[in-house]
Amino acid sequence: MSKEKTMIGWNEWVQLPQLGLPLIKAKIDTGARTSALHAFDIETFKRRGVSWVRFKIHPLQRNNKLSIQCEAPVIDRRLVTDSGGKAEKRLVIDTLAHIAGVTRRIEITLTNREKMVFRMLLGRQAISKFDFLVNPAQTAILQKIKPSLALDIYKNKNNLVIPTPPILINKGSK
Repeated sequence: MSKEKTMIGWNEWVQLPQLGLPLIKAKIDTGARTSALHAFDIETFKRRGVSWVRFKIHPLQRNNKLSIQCEAPVIDRRLVTDSGGKAEKRLVIDTLAHIAGVTRRIEITLTNREKMVFRMLLGRQAISKFDFLVNPAQTAILQKIKPSLALDIYKNKNNLVIPTPPILINKGSK
């Protein structure tokens, strides 16, 4: 008998703990193969002979005042074509993503998404690792967080554990 899949909306809150991002609202994009994360001031460097990247991110929507610096090993450089048909060579990182009590290792490309509403896209490759079903008619099914609370979480991120709701099983959802 197959296990029922967790239903997610077309956008959800994601935690990227290895990047020091306690939450970021991601657009769940089944049309995108790879995941993408907003990044600026991108610089590559070597650490013990391994390529790394250091970048900054504005993790909250409509808030360019909050800026977080992140570092991660670079696992690849890939040519990615965006929804407008423009090809761009992007750095690729591998990091843990946490959604609704489930943690998976995913690949994320870095690109400037400053003009986009969502600072992160969760693409098909990552969605399939979580084994979620996407309901395009619903938003933030798993966790609703007000912008003021999101900002408070960042202000107190060293002293705060973000409550994660239990995995929700949506019986009879289509």
